[in-house]
Amino acid sequence: MGDPKFLRRTYDTPKHPWEASRMEEERKLLDKYGLKNKRELWKAQSILRGFRGQARELQARLRAGEPQARRETDQLLGRLTRLGVLPTGTPTLDDVLALTTEEILRRRFEWIVFTKGLAPTAFGARQWIVHGHFAIGDHRVTRPGYLVPSADEVRIAYSPTSPLSDDAHSMRVALRERLEAKPAPVEAAPAADEGA
Repeated sequence: MGDPKFLRRTYDTPKHPWEASRMEEERKLLDKYGLKNKRELWKAQSILRGFRGQARELQARLRAGEPQARRETDQLLGRLTRLGVLPTGTPTLDDVLALTTEEILRRRFEWIVFTKGLAPTAFGARQWIVHGHFAIGDHRVTRPGYLVPSADEVRIAYSPTSPLSDDAHSMRVALRERLEAKPAPVEAAPAADEGA
């Protein structure tokens, strides 16, 4: 079992640690989403890898005609739809296989706080979250990497015990002025594969 103080690692590192093209892509994602280090990016990639691996396994089991595979497929698609990673409607396992790391990163608490205009930058959102300035409903959340379900997204607000909950707080006034001066951040459309 091991010592409970030493937890198992929840992510996989790249096989080739010094690949220049991959490192450049990782750096862009770190800067865009306000991640602290590459470990957080690797965790998101490992989460996505788990979803995709489960989808591939379920596709094979569905072709074999297993009745339990249909139930597990519905559970996986329901979970990803509730999380907001897949669109509502009738998602399929092919939609799970088409997911990218950025779609997982967009569900992180810090990115949603930033895109809602509650923090000046993604890095600033991270700092304010760690300091306990945001809550989902009545529950204060201090983990920037928390994957927010789509139903809880509308309940994100300043924590009632936070000084930032006051609308006249100097940081809130500066943030409002900054948002009025420039348009809201727009998410870029995913680039098409050039090699395909």
